[in-house]
Amino acid sequence: MKLLVIEGVGKRPAIQKYLGKDFKVFATMGHVRDLPEKTLSVDVEHNFKPTYVIMPNKKEIVSELKKAAQAAEQVYLATDPDREGEAISWHIANILGIPESEKARITFNEISKKAITKALENPRVIDKNLVDAQQARRVLDRLVGYKLSPILCRKIQSKLSAGRVQSVTLRLVVEREREIQSFVPEEYWPFYSILTQRGGKIKAALATYKGEKCKLSSKEEVENAIRGLDGKPYIVSSVKKTVTKAHAPAPFRTSTMQQDAINKLGMSLNQVSLAAQSLYEGVDIPGEGKVALITYIRTDSTRVSPEAQTAAREYIVENYGADYIPEKPNVYASKGNVQDAHEAIRPISVDRTPDSLKDVLQRNHYRLYKLIYERFLASQMSEAKYNSLAAEIDCGDYGFRVTGRTPLFPGYTKVYEDKEKDDDDMKKLPDLCEGDRPDFVEYSYEQKFTKPPARYTEATLIKAMEEKGIGRPATYQPTVSLIEKRAYTERDGKSIKPTELGCKVCDMLLMYFPDIMDVKFTADMESKLDTIEEGGKVWQQLIGEFYNGFEKELEKAMGDGYKMKAPAQVTEYKCDKCGADMVIREGRYGKFLACSAYPKCKNTKQLDENGNIKVKAEEPVVETDVICEKCGARMVVKTGARGKFLACPNYPKCKNTKEYGEEEPLPPCPLCGKPLRRINYRKSVFYGCTGYPECTFSVTDKPTDKKCPECGSMLLEKVKKDGIYYRCSDKDCNYSAKKTEEEKNAE
Repeated sequence: MKLLVIEGVGKRPAIQKYLGKDFKVFATMGHVRDLPEKTLSVDVEHNFKPTYVIMPNKKEIVSELKKAAQAAEQVYLATDPDREGEAISWHIANILGIPESEKARITFNEISKKAITKALENPRVIDKNLVDAQQARRVLDRLVGYKLSPILCRKIQSKLSAGRVQSVTLRLVVEREREIQSFVPEEYWPFYSILTQRGGKIKAALATYKGEKCKLSSKEEVENAIRGLDGKPYIVSSVKKTVTKAHAPAPFRTSTMQQDAINKLGMSLNQVSLAAQSLYEGVDIPGEGKVALITYIRTDSTRVSPEAQTAAREYIVENYGADYIPEKPNVYASKGNVQDAHEAIRPISVDRTPDSLKDVLQRNHYRLYKLIYERFLASQMSEAKYNSLAAEIDCGDYGFRVTGRTPLFPGYTKVYEDKEKDDDDMKKLPDLCEGDRPDFVEYSYEQKFTKPPARYTEATLIKAMEEKGIGRPATYQPTVSLIEKRAYTERDGKSIKPTELGCKVCDMLLMYFPDIMDVKFTADMESKLDTIEEGGKVWQQLIGEFYNGFEKELEKAMGDGYKMKAPAQVTEYKCDKCGADMVIREGRYGKFLACSAYPKCKNTKQLDENGNIKVKAEEPVVETDVICEKCGARMVVKTGARGKFLACPNYPKCKNTKEYGEEEPLPPCPLCGKPLRRINYRKSVFYGCTGYPECTFSVTDKPTDKKCPECGSMLLEKVKKDGIYYRCSDKDCNYSAKKTEEEKNAE
């Protein structure tokens, strides 16, 4: 028996199917060893040596892994084909005692029998450069996060955090909001003359006055233009007719897939991530079991394998004709500094058409697969051709311009059309010739004002992060989610805007740490970190160069008394525990009431949006089958500071309590496949990913292994007064259904 170690448990059925009985596939569900959570664990005095430990929630998994490895004749490390995956393999090799010289590492870009078989035929040693690149990022992010966060807590409020990527991303949102606030609108009047020629209508835009560019900015200027045009002939002074071409777009990389799915399909970033992960790991297809449909989803490359290109070209010829493929296969250059470790996102097989899977896939899975499939197919097709016309029309001292184009050959647009780009230009014009005198019909004009730049959406923020070099494909979605979870940003419809707290955090960091908050500095650091992967630099040297200046900034920030903390505001409320005045303080989640006698009295109360004390809703009574041994009543579920417990319903006559019992095992994280865990925080309970802070998935209700029938997201269990309900984990989906008696009995 051979052992194949992977990360995501969702991939295991598909891989096991291809490998058969000779292999055991073991899923670690992400990292198994990391820096401890509550200590810095980076020795800055000894060359930034990191201290790694087995993660508390992974001790049982590691124990099972060791047993499986001891029983195996050969161990293959097949974690994800990126830096994180390489580092996970390195940690596993250390735990299992696999020598550095042993060729135990394999990678594949797609979960198919052909790709896995080829990988097993070509094992290699672990790439230490890739490991060092991940270590450098991990250490750098730990230093920045652990050193900056206490300063924010000291100077603004408790429970705040900062990060190398998240803080710069927050700056983008804050600065965009301030651009909007300071924007001064300017008046302008778009002006057109509507003309006719040979029975066709022409909408000619005013462009020049006496040969100079002309832009009307008031009603008075419009009236002057009309007086200068009235009664004068319109003469076509020049006509340019050309055949223009539009090249097919490149296949998707992570960011472009996310942007297109958000913009064209109306999906949320979370929905895109969940659907893409499922399509990559595999979906259940009747008669075939679990089948992966697309290649690896975290990539900044547009490269396509020759085999995939050949398959696409053959499919295009067979289904559309030879005219629809270019003479040579289309090749796309990746922009900027990219890893290029794997291919673009594409379907594993072009023979699995979206139509063939329409009745098999969940709605979001189908829509995303169709988008990926069509984009890839289009990327290998011929250019679209258009008859284009650009004409200049003179009238007195004024010059007008008109452009238009009509399709000549559809090319790639037969499969994939970008309507946003085409709508404005796709207008049919009458045949115009120099010297033509089109007839005047009417003027068209209206008052308009320039608009401020739009707030970021999930799609445009990801686009900005990629263009500016902030983060990498695997970090876009977690970063955008994290700054919202930290209450640094909030939603206004689909737009993202900063909160007051987010603005304070941004300003404080800019004041003391201008380099870390500098977009160019962050992008340059990403490039430097990439050089480690290429073997061009020792990672400790790079960290040392950064830390020297960073340490001085830390000393300066800690050495002064400047604070942005809001002073406590005394209210008319009295503490119901000690009688002292209650004061308004500001916390991570907004304003709240606190006793002025703190720390002697730690009484607090929540405030509603109107500043009134929130009345705590009664907890729904959930009866259990556990009998109270003191009075014989059926015990009920209660929630305390440490989570759920069993209590006698006859309290205070009977004060018997019991532990709630062992928690049922939780399903893996829907974003990254790592285990979820139950977290007791103060007086509340929530469920979060063990991969935090790389993965920020969290929910307040209990996760289940069931999928939403409407969008495919994870279903949660929510306890209400009239029973237990399933609700969708995606906030954009409103699915909810009461748990049936049959489902309860089945458990």
